[in-house]
Formats: sequence, structure tokens, C-alpha cells
Amino acid sequence: MIKEEIISEATKLDWLRLIRSDHVGPRTFRDLISRYGSAQAALSALPDLARRGGAAGPARICSRKDVERELAGMKALGVSIIALGEPTYPHRLAMIDDAPPLLSVRGNLAALALPMIAIVGARNASAAGVRFAERLARDLGEAGFAIVSGLARGIDAGAHRASLSSSTLAVLAGGHDQIYPPEHVGLAQAILTQGALISEAPLGHAPRARDFPRRNRLISGLAAGVVIVEAAKRSGSLITARLALEQGREVFAAPGSPLDPRAEGSNELLKQGAALVTQAADVITVLAPILGHPPGAVAVEEPEAPAAAAGEPGSDKRARILSLLGPAPAPIDDVIRLSGSSPAIVRMVLLELELAGRLERHGGGLVSLL
Repeated sequence: MIKEEIISEATKLDWLRLIRSDHVGPRTFRDLISRYGSAQAALSALPDLARRGGAAGPARICSRKDVERELAGMKALGVSIIALGEPTYPHRLAMIDDAPPLLSVRGNLAALALPMIAIVGARNASAAGVRFAERLARDLGEAGFAIVSGLARGIDAGAHRASLSSSTLAVLAGGHDQIYPPEHVGLAQAILTQGALISEAPLGHAPRARDFPRRNRLISGLAAGVVIVEAAKRSGSLITARLALEQGREVFAAPGSPLDPRAEGSNELLKQGAALVTQAADVITVLAPILGHPPGAVAVEEPEAPAAAAGEPGSDKRARILSLLGPAPAPIDDVIRLSGSSPAIVRMVLLELELAGRLERHGGGLVSLL
């Protein structure tokens, strides 16, 4: 276990510059820090890495001025920046392989230390579904849990409202100044008293369709378990359930009418083995053994010295690795095995491709060419 520590403001500024640069996501961020030893050194290496990966032109590197402007805007809103590795960073979220290196949090920071349960579901929820979500959130809140959800219409909003007096956390798909949907600005404000708003997006970033699945991984990552209430067969809530399973979280589902398409997905989860929930006690019984022995705090800090360099891959090795990739996601382990190259060489080529905007990373260690 790496010792927790407070990350300096200067380091946070460099981290923010790196994560805000083009084609740098949480996994790439960690690869860069591991290889180059610091965000400052990684920022200097970005242009050459993107060139070697076949970038059509120079990628945008976030400037110090842009980051200082964002930090000033966050300060004006009362937003705190918490780095992966600091004591206040939610320990369960730190355990996922694509944990954000920096979280922007507004509200009651003490809520981040509470045991969390996520409740998500249909935006066009039935009255009965909303009422059940409200009852469940209220009872779990009284039992000492913070309720996590996505501030969406329907089930999410019901869960948040019912747990305002205990503690609730809303994970935003956009920046703190871009509350979505707009009619939930008042609800977001009410959450701040006992709970918090959480985002990894830049200030001013309006949420797009692709941002919601990314947000969903944070909802499940924060929580010990996820309760699905009224999810259609193809819905964001089922994405959250899948992500929860990949992250090793418990998945619960409330049964619904077989005649209601809004319950088709959640009923299917029950068939697949999700724990049935009709009351808060169902959730507490499953999670009690897990929460009774919480894992040790997980932290990440910048290494004092760069990791051993892999060296620049030769053209033949780069071509072989590239030939094994395509539009279908492939396991990195298979690419390593079939390429005959070392894991360090393969990861370097993947890093170059990603920084060139040519590679997409998926859950479960899968990658594909764009």
C-alpha cells in the first residue's frame, strides 16, 4: 500500500495540465507518470510520443494559463480539487483501474468518507418506481449510507431528494457550472448542505452523449453496491450495472411488472443473478460483511524516479503490434503474446497510438483502433 499524502498545489497544476491535454485519459495518465516519473516530464514527452504514434498534426497540450484560469473559476464556485493519493479521495473509487487522477468536488467533503450505495434507474420512471427509490434511499440514508446517483430525471432525482437530510452525492457528466438537466440546478444546490457534487470534467464542459457512460463508471466506482430500479432493455442504467460488475461491486435490482418495458432490463438482471431488493435490509445484509472489513486505503503518488525505460520500439515491432489491432476490441495480453514483444514495448506502442488519437481503450484491458 502506498502511503497517503497531500499532493502539492504545484503538482496538482501539472497533473491538471496533463489530464486536460488531448488524448490523455486516466489510464494513459498513469502510464505516462509511471514511465516519466512526473507530469512535468510527461508533458515534455507528449509531442514526440504523438508523432511516433502517427498523429496527423500536433496534439493540443493544455497550457499553464488555461489551467490557472480553470482553477480560479473553481475557487470562485467553492470547488475543491482532490488528487488520487490524498486522504480525502474516495478509497473505493481509487481501486478502479481508470480512477480519475483529479476529482473536482463541491459541498460537504466529509460525505466522501461515508459508505456509499448507488441508486439509478429510468429517467421516464413510473410513480411507483420513484416512490420505491425514495423509500429505499431514505432508509439506507438513515442506516448511515450516502446515496450516489447521476442527478438525472426520474429515479436518480427521487433518490437524491429522499436522502438530502442524510447525505447524497451527485456525479456530474459535465463541469460544475454545467448542471444537467437544467431544471435540477435547485436540486444540485440542495445537495451541497449534507452531500456533494463530483466531476472529472473541466469547468465549462457541457455534457455530451459519450460523457454519460464515463460518468456512470464513477457512480459504480464510488459505491459498494449499485441498485437498479426500472431500467429498460437498452439503458444507461444497465451500462452502470455492467461497469459495477467489472469493478467487483455488488449489483441489486428491484423487480418490476413484466408488462412494463421500463422494468425489462432490471428484470433481466435478476434472471442473470443480481440480488433482488424490495427493502433496505436486502442491501444491508449483502453489504455488511464487505463493509465490516473495508479494504485498506489505496493511493497513487508520483514516483520519485522514472520507471525503467522500455526504449523506442523498432519499426518491425511497431508494425507487428499495429497489425494485431483493429476496430474490434482485443485484450492487451493477447497483443503482447502474439506480437512476441515485451509488455513494456507493447504498452509504449499503445501509448503512442493513443496520444496520436488512433487508439481507444475499453474496460477489461481491451483496446481497439479508431
